[in-house]
Amino acid sequence: GALLEHLARAKQVDARGLELSQAGVNACVARGLSVVQGDADTDLRDYPDAAFDYAILSQTIQAMHEPKAVLEQAVRIARRTIVSLPNFGHWTIRLALGLRGRMPLTRALNHAWYETPNIHLCTVADFAELVRTIGLKIETAIALDASGKASPLRPHAYWDNLVAESAILCLHN
Repeated sequence: GALLEHLARAKQVDARGLELSQAGVNACVARGLSVVQGDADTDLRDYPDAAFDYAILSQTIQAMHEPKAVLEQAVRIARRTIVSLPNFGHWTIRLALGLRGRMPLTRALNHAWYETPNIHLCTVADFAELVRTIGLKIETAIALDASGKASPLRPHAYWDNLVAESAILCLHN
């Protein structure tokens, strides 16, 4: 609810949220936010086409059971879709897997493998390929490093995929 609250209060956006857990919904509603309980994997199809200016999937696409279907639905219900995701191609992750043979713990991926909500980890290049496969366009792409510093991102560039700890992409049809 922190992003939703920021958009509603600081940016004066008519922001609405979809939250899986009832406890999360209750916490958001208690703070005056417009949030309904639902599952993006199944409930986005109930919204009409172009119902929103933006749909935001903030650090959630990798936790969806069907990320491709969720992305297709998000783009259908909104003119633009913003997706933020951890980059499994980051050099520290590659190093942890390659040298230690262990699943990494990073700022962006901070759960042990047996406790993580992330079920579909991907690299920025993998995600860009999914975007291309389903016929979407990347309008803007930003890389975030470990300190949160933003820089332009070329999703298919080897170096960018290596140094981006996470990414934010704005997509449209």
